[in-house]
Amino acid sequence: MSDSEREIALSRAAGHAARWLDSLPTRPVPPQASVAEVTALLGTELPDGPTPAGEVIDLLASGCEPGLTAMPSGRFYGMVIGGAHPAALGADWLVSAWDQNAGLRLLTPAHSAVEDITSAWLLDVLGLPAESAVGFVTGATMSNFTCLAAARDAVLSRAGWDVAAAGLTGSPRVRVLVGAERHDTVDLALRYLGLGAPEVVAADDQGRIDPGALAAALAGGAAGPTIVALQAGNVHSGAFDPFDPAIAAAHAHGAWVHVDGAFGLFAAASAATRLLIDGYEAADSWTTDAHKTLNVPYDCGIAIVRDRAALRAAMGMHGDYLIQDAAGDPFEHVPELSRRGRAFTVWAVMRALGRSGIAALVDGLCGNAARFAEGIASIDGARVENDVVYTQVCATFGSDERTADVTARLLADGTAWMSGSRWRGQQVLRISVSNWSTTPDDVDRSLAALAKAAAGG
Repeated sequence: MSDSEREIALSRAAGHAARWLDSLPTRPVPPQASVAEVTALLGTELPDGPTPAGEVIDLLASGCEPGLTAMPSGRFYGMVIGGAHPAALGADWLVSAWDQNAGLRLLTPAHSAVEDITSAWLLDVLGLPAESAVGFVTGATMSNFTCLAAARDAVLSRAGWDVAAAGLTGSPRVRVLVGAERHDTVDLALRYLGLGAPEVVAADDQGRIDPGALAAALAGGAAGPTIVALQAGNVHSGAFDPFDPAIAAAHAHGAWVHVDGAFGLFAAASAATRLLIDGYEAADSWTTDAHKTLNVPYDCGIAIVRDRAALRAAMGMHGDYLIQDAAGDPFEHVPELSRRGRAFTVWAVMRALGRSGIAALVDGLCGNAARFAEGIASIDGARVENDVVYTQVCATFGSDERTADVTARLLADGTAWMSGSRWRGQQVLRISVSNWSTTPDDVDRSLAALAKAAAGG
C-alpha cells in the first residue's frame, strides 16, 4: 500500500465520519435498515483480487450508514452509554494511528506516562485512595471480572489457599453476597471466575441493598473467605447502596468489598451528587466505565483496586521475551497482555473538561434526567416509578400492554430511543441520560415525541 493510498483512506474516513456526526441532530435515532439489507449493500462474496483502500472505506460507510443507530445522538437514551466527547474522539483516532500495544512500560513510554497521569487524576476526582492500582480494560464487565479476580485470590490467600498454584479444586468455598438488584454482569464475572451464583440479599424499592439484611446474612453464614458486591447506580432507578453501614458490616466479617459503579462512580465528581456515594471510598475495589458518564469512545472500562499487590498477583504473568519494568507494567493490572492505548482517550477528555467541567458534565446529565421526570409527570396516564436521584428515569403508562405500546410507538416515530424493560415486576420505559451532548432542547423534543406516542398517534 502506498502512502497516497493511506492518505486517501484516511481522508475518505474523515469525510464520512464528519457527515455522520453532522447528521445526528436531524436523523432518526433508530436504524433505517435491517441486517439483511446491510448485508445486501455490502455484498457477501470475497473478491479474488485487491480493492483500493479508498473504495473499501466508501463501501463500508455507504453500506453501513442506513443500519447505524444514532447512539452518539443527544436523543439516544436506550442504554447507559455516552457519546464520544470531541477531545476523546480525536484522541481515539490517534490511538489507532499510533497503534501502540500498551501492555509494557518500557516499550510504550508515551502511553505509560499518560496512564500514570490519568490514573492519578481519576483517583483524585473520584476521591479514592491514592495508592490504588488502576487498570484500563474493555468495559464494566471486564472491570468487574478484574476486581473480583483480585478479591477471590486475596480472600483465599488469607485462608491459606494459593489459587495461582492450586486452582479452585479443593479450595475453601468463597461466599459472595450481592443485592437483589445488582447488575447481571456481576453474576457473569463470578461465573467466569468459577465462583458460581452469589447469595442474594434483600433490596429496598429503589434497588438499594438492605444493610441490616446484609449484616444478618453475614452473621448467619459460615465463616470463611467472603466477598460483598455493592452498587453505585442502579440500572433502573439510579439509586446507590448505603455504603457506610454496608461496608462496615462486610469488613466486620473480614469480607472484601467491591463496588460496581459502571456509570455511578462519577457521582463523586460533583458536589451536588457526592452525598450519593458517601463512604464508598472505604471499599476494596471499584468498577467504572469511561464510555458511560465520562463519554469516551468504546471500549474503556476502568478497574480500581486498593491493594496493588493483590491485583498484580491476580493478573500478572511472566514471559522471558517480555521487556518488563521492575516497577511493574500496565498488563499486570488487566486480563490482557495486548491492548490498545485506552488511557489516551481518558486523559484527553479529562484534560479538556478539567475538574469543574467533569462536575458540570455530571450535573448536566442529572439535570436532564430531572427534566425528563418533570415532563413525564405531565403526560396523561404516565407515572415516574423511581426516585430520580441521578441519571435514570423509569416510567409506566397504566398497564404493561400500554407501556409496551407507547415504547413501540416512540421507536417507530424515530425522534428518540428509549428502551423497554421490566422492573419490580412490571413493564417500564427506561431512560438513561448519559450523553454529554444532550441539550434541554433534545429533552423537550424527546418528551414531545413521548407525549405523542402516549396519546396514540
